Amino acid sequence: MGAIEDTYADLETDEVSLDEFREAVAEKVEQMGGLADEETAAMLLAHELEDGEVGGIADVTPEMDEAKFVAKVVSVGEIRTFERDEEDAEDGRVLNVEMADETGSVRVSLWDEQAANAAEDLEVGQVLRVAGRPQDGYSGVEVSADRVEPDPDTEVDVQIQDAYRVEDLSVGISDVTLVGKVLDTDSVRTFDRDDGSEGRVANLSLGDETGRVTVTLWDERTEAVEAFEPDDVVEVVDGYVRERDGSIELHVGNRGAIDAVDEDVEYVPESTPIDALELDQVADIAGVVRSADPKRTFERDDGSEGQVRNVRLQDDTGDIRVALWGEKADRDIGPGDEVLFTDVEIQDGWQDDIEASAGWRASVVELADGAITAVADDADDAGDDEPAGLDAYADGTAPETGDAGEDTDGDDGAEEDAEFTGTVVQARDPVILDDGTETVSVETDADLTLGQKVTVRGTLRDGRLDADELQDA
Repeated sequence: MGAIEDTYADLETDEVSLDEFREAVAEKVEQMGGLADEETAAMLLAHELEDGEVGGIADVTPEMDEAKFVAKVVSVGEIRTFERDEEDAEDGRVLNVEMADETGSVRVSLWDEQAANAAEDLEVGQVLRVAGRPQDGYSGVEVSADRVEPDPDTEVDVQIQDAYRVEDLSVGISDVTLVGKVLDTDSVRTFDRDDGSEGRVANLSLGDETGRVTVTLWDERTEAVEAFEPDDVVEVVDGYVRERDGSIELHVGNRGAIDAVDEDVEYVPESTPIDALELDQVADIAGVVRSADPKRTFERDDGSEGQVRNVRLQDDTGDIRVALWGEKADRDIGPGDEVLFTDVEIQDGWQDDIEASAGWRASVVELADGAITAVADDADDAGDDEPAGLDAYADGTAPETGDAGEDTDGDDGAEEDAEFTGTVVQARDPVILDDGTETVSVETDADLTLGQKVTVRGTLRDGRLDADELQDA
């Protein structure tokens, strides 16, 4: 007997006759246009008669002996050749195809003649019926295809995108191309793999007009953290999206790339107001640095040396201490700097207060002067009647602090001589000084700069210090 007859005999079915099975095989070979011969087409038909398909790509797991699904071609890679272990064996060929349905995406590997045919015939947007063996792959579950065939009559509601924005990213997407602005870079960390080899991993933070994402770089791609610096615009190619601790990350392995591009990208930070932070939350916070402590070193339990530096960050709702760990403690930020801290962990602090911990996964993004105010002004335009950003300090008060010489008896018209030494955290009218404990609004014509430390003497009235004398401290 031939292959068709053998396959039909193994079916042990009364649903179709042998003649009907032969006709169906011939139709499938013609339908697949060279992607399958009679034997493969017969096996495909047999599997269709024997059992059904998984509900969607999201249901495919490495524990399955076989998975069958219908999905849309998102991208088609280039065919690669490799040497087989068997002596005198012909070189093998493999083609990777990214496929997706409404539930997720998966990489499908086609082999040898199947790969060669697919390289010529497959097109992005085509719908295929796939049967293959799932396994753990480099970027998640992958399927080694045994059989594939076109299925033009089935609709798969998946949008094909040439490029993504941060807001478009979701878990399971692969073959991602994204252009963004580098916000921060981290150092390369090494680790031991199960096979004894050494791996490398590093993070950088990218932003565009729709949001921010952490990019995790592996092995050779970790060189990007030394090649690029904040404000560079780069393009990630062939990235894949994974979830970590409830947040999505864009991963770039050796099959991907990250290169500089000549494009303009605007990034507008979004952050959680300090007074809205909650214990055990992971959040982005932004504001003005009002004080910065010296860096401290300490010895870890394993005998290695660590370092930490504390700064106090203030926005229009409150202030919080931020602990900068490791290399972040070396960042050159000080009073008056406007900064965005991303992915900080909100923890128990001193005297039942909360504090933010900026560990290895966090980023420190230095913002242009006035950036916090500009963001707040946008919120005001949207209908928020409360003052925001540094403009909230225009009346000389700061959250949870008292003004120097404040009239506790409530006599707003009282005047008294006062002296105040602090750092300029707002240089325009009115000038705002901060000494790390309290703030004061100063009336002066002096030309001051953010971060400048000065001493002011004058008359305090209505919570505002009218400067008679001002000098560098």
